[in-house]
Amino acid sequence: MIITRTPFRVSFFGGGSDLPAFYGRSPGAVLSTSIDRYMYLSAHPYFDGVSTHVKYSQSELARTVDELRHPIVRRVLQRLDIPGGVEITSTADVPAGTGLGSSSAFTVGLLHLMHVYAGRAANAARLAREASEIEIRDLASPIGKQDHYASAYGGLNYIRFFPDDSVDVSPVTLTPACRAALQSSLLMFYTGEVRSATLVLSEQQKAIESDERIFRATQQMVEMASHARALLEEERVDEVGRLLHEAWLVKRAISSRISNERIDSMYEAARAAGAWGGKLLGAGGGGFLLVAAAPAAHAAIRAALATKQELPLRLDRGGSKVVYMSEES
Repeated sequence: MIITRTPFRVSFFGGGSDLPAFYGRSPGAVLSTSIDRYMYLSAHPYFDGVSTHVKYSQSELARTVDELRHPIVRRVLQRLDIPGGVEITSTADVPAGTGLGSSSAFTVGLLHLMHVYAGRAANAARLAREASEIEIRDLASPIGKQDHYASAYGGLNYIRFFPDDSVDVSPVTLTPACRAALQSSLLMFYTGEVRSATLVLSEQQKAIESDERIFRATQQMVEMASHARALLEEERVDEVGRLLHEAWLVKRAISSRISNERIDSMYEAARAAGAWGGKLLGAGGGGFLLVAAAPAAHAAIRAALATKQELPLRLDRGGSKVVYMSEES
């Protein structure tokens, strides 16, 4: 048996600039970090040596790979020429549709798992590139690339996307004091709503292509990603939190699907209780609300959002990795 562990991510700034509609015209950039919430995938030979058994929120037993219903599993096995005879199981710390990049973490983790299962090595660059190609090109998902690179590489990174489809991942080096201050400033609350990113991102991509105002707003968010990186390197964590508020106001103007009255109410309650700023994670419409505030304000913020489930988080330094391999693998 082989088990991979692939981190989910929190994206702070620059979301939307990793869409082809944007970086095809102007380089995109995001600032994001992996967190201590993970996608676990395991592989084990299936006893008949032919069929493929896949267990996720559903269970599939297919005689051939082409018969699998799960599009990502089917495409990964086809791409890596895995003929079958394998049992694959997935488990996640957080449900899908909550804005933490679960689909991309699944794709990266599955690719990693299957490369190792086939006896091949795959570095972070290869995993991220192949995962983004599978979801965006092969399966025509209207998503960006940032989540694949965040999960594959791990850590706090400034990731840039260029018109020639190249990607540059630059780790952001923080002092221990700054890292501790950033981590201790963050709170995350579940809005109680899950959503598919497809609709929001499809609308955003079309808006970037057709509306110069939206394109310029996305350029502004790219500039904020660069500015936030500089602020962190200067250990000005509180100003990063306040910049999150500015970025949230810009992002909300891009699409009516990004927020709603209930989410706005949560956000304003957190701000009234002392939060510097925050954002809805992922494409929008539901999932987790990230809040940045001085630790002294956390009790008041938790009280203001007492009806919402909090998910404690810590920054994670590592990307996708093999965490178990039995001797017979």
